[in-house]
Amino acid sequence: MCGRYTLVTDLDILKERFLFSNDVLIEPRYNIAPGQNILTVVSDQTNHRRAGLLKWGLVPFWAKEPKIGYKMINARAESIDEKPSYKTLLSRRRCLILADSFYEWKATEDGKQPMRILLKGSVPFAMAGLWDKWRHNDQTLTTCTIITTAANTLMKDIHHRMPVILTKEAETMWLDRSKKDSHALKSLLTPYKPDEMTYHPVSTQVNNARLDDVSLISKINSL
Repeated sequence: MCGRYTLVTDLDILKERFLFSNDVLIEPRYNIAPGQNILTVVSDQTNHRRAGLLKWGLVPFWAKEPKIGYKMINARAESIDEKPSYKTLLSRRRCLILADSFYEWKATEDGKQPMRILLKGSVPFAMAGLWDKWRHNDQTLTTCTIITTAANTLMKDIHHRMPVILTKEAETMWLDRSKKDSHALKSLLTPYKPDEMTYHPVSTQVNNARLDDVSLISKINSL
């Protein structure tokens, strides 16, 4: 699964890399957790990209109450075109979720050790996501989920799942609103190239979702 990640890259760099031009008020985030507003990119009717903040934890439009979102922070790529919660969204409500690293916990003899996983060069990347809008009386929530896939050979040492990190070409197709074929879209949801990734251990302070400062991403001595 993917339950924590970071986004500390400057907005201007994100605009150039992910091809959006509108301004969004963001700050460096070192420990993004479910239930928080996160930076995403969607396409409008003319396939013009626009960035915005969505709440992490999908609340489907048909949900009776919003607390279901805490159970829907991730969606499995393998069954995304089968489950009612995701099937319709796959064809019409796809998004990019911007990040520059994510955390996963590795089981060790001394307990679970948090690892920070990133692309070589510490460059930002886009995770594949789905979004939906929920309305009830005067309340409206626009929420999203991160799609996960089987771990690549690098990640298998840490966890059996990982977020879907899209290539630049896959980002374009994922955001293209004219693309509706579920098989073609699912073909994009594959493990990222392990030789383009790296990781290092970080402090267990990252376990606390209330903490969010630069010290959390620092490498600690290997066990």
